[in-house]
Amino acid sequence: MPEGDSVFRAAAQLHAALAGRQLISSDFRVPRFATLKLDGWTVDEVVPRGKHLLMRLQGPSPADRLTVHSHLKMEGAWQIYPPGGRWRKPGFTARCVLSTAAADAVGFSLGILEVIRTAEEDSIVGHLGPDLLGPDWDPAEAERRIRAAPGVPIGVALLDQRNLAGIGNIYRCEACFLSGVHPASPVSAVADLPALISDAKALLEANLGPGRRTTVLNARGLPAGLPMGRTAGRSTYWVYRREHQPCLKCGTPVRRGVLGRATGTEERDIYFCPVCQPAA
Repeated sequence: MPEGDSVFRAAAQLHAALAGRQLISSDFRVPRFATLKLDGWTVDEVVPRGKHLLMRLQGPSPADRLTVHSHLKMEGAWQIYPPGGRWRKPGFTARCVLSTAAADAVGFSLGILEVIRTAEEDSIVGHLGPDLLGPDWDPAEAERRIRAAPGVPIGVALLDQRNLAGIGNIYRCEACFLSGVHPASPVSAVADLPALISDAKALLEANLGPGRRTTVLNARGLPAGLPMGRTAGRSTYWVYRREHQPCLKCGTPVRRGVLGRATGTEERDIYFCPVCQPAA
């Protein structure tokens, strides 16, 4: 499931494969941009912004600058192949194919794909809060934005990308567990909001490298200062998708609930330990 760490890794891979190279062909498989051809344009850089990917291109003249904006949503992915290489995903799910002499970049099942003027990027990402993995990260500003709505459930506030950018359902469940906060508790009931935000950032940063995503401490160097589970080396997550399984801290069966619709946001599953995370 793509979250801020997945987008950060995707941007790094795309940048390494494409930056500084000229496109020899482009194929946008969405109606709005189906006739757009960027052959001869050069990829300047690929950067993440929360859960958004921004691929910036330079055209024939200095004034020609466009950005390929994509959002992975739930199932999207970018993959890099050698020129003409066989794709690992079905061709009908491809939404964008960008080719250089050295590599093909293919975007599959992209939730959003559009091309805008680089100068207009703020129109699509300007509303986002501080990026947990970005150079603009400002924990005080993220805390201020969250506290501005004290009655909103903390689990909803963490998913609101206008507050802070990059957290998805996995990290909101895990960060709430580490702080002993029930996801449905109002922001006003969170005793140490800075610590919760800090834990979320630490978990995202710990998963920027290769390998399977994990939020549980083990001997391989995950963030110091977070609690050690009794079976930490055998489990990937503290509570996420561990319904009915024993809590790694107290042994109580983990529960699943839903959160979101009543507050006007998309309803999503939440996972929590009823003992370690009592309802406020």
